[in-house]
Amino acid sequence: MGVNIAAINMEWLLEYLDKNLEDIKGDYICVSNVHTTVTSYEHPSYCSIQNGGLMAIPDGGPLSSVGRKRGYQNMERTTGPSLMGEIFEISAEKGYRHYFYGSTEETLELLYKKLNENYPGIQIAGMYSPPFRPMTEEEDKAIVERINEVNPDFVWVGLGAPKQEKWMAEHQGKIDGLMLGVGAGFDYYAENIKRAPEWMQKSNLEWLYRLVQDPKRLFKRYLVTNTKFIWNAMIRGK
Repeated sequence: MGVNIAAINMEWLLEYLDKNLEDIKGDYICVSNVHTTVTSYEHPSYCSIQNGGLMAIPDGGPLSSVGRKRGYQNMERTTGPSLMGEIFEISAEKGYRHYFYGSTEETLELLYKKLNENYPGIQIAGMYSPPFRPMTEEEDKAIVERINEVNPDFVWVGLGAPKQEKWMAEHQGKIDGLMLGVGAGFDYYAENIKRAPEWMQKSNLEWLYRLVQDPKRLFKRYLVTNTKFIWNAMIRGK
């Protein structure tokens, strides 16, 4: 459907990031799912953003399932929240520094507290909740300087798709850290919402768990985008 989804698994990704982190700072990783893939298929400019970063990883189970059917047997679902957890686990040992851009002040406060409780020794270089309006050029320049001053390794961007991917693309080469758009990842680690049980994640049913949690917002999205994905990627083979 036009998006260059990386045919990877978590083990490969963690090894890649560890070996290449210094060289890939300033770039971004898209955490891609059915919704972002269908949006990319319908909007070429957004597709260019998905393909314009370091890679687009298969957050959505259907993406890795299609990849395996097309011959990439080692491809596995690599979710944003799972990647966050894997990196948080080794952060104290590796000395990784983290910056969190997005969400609300309340969620960031909770996130700070929970991360320090659950990952002793984690270095949180900074956090920023941007205003719910377009930022001025001066404001944007100031936040870029603020982020770069604290020298983060990872800049986690939680603005939701497609806003977070657009923000990362606009700041490619300007931010001195690896940017990753992780959607609801902030809420998971702030413990505002719970992730699906492991068996649902492995069965590609995490979308159903999220739907039950937030049916009003997600029902139409899942109904429309899932149908379009099944038709285009699975039936038509695009």
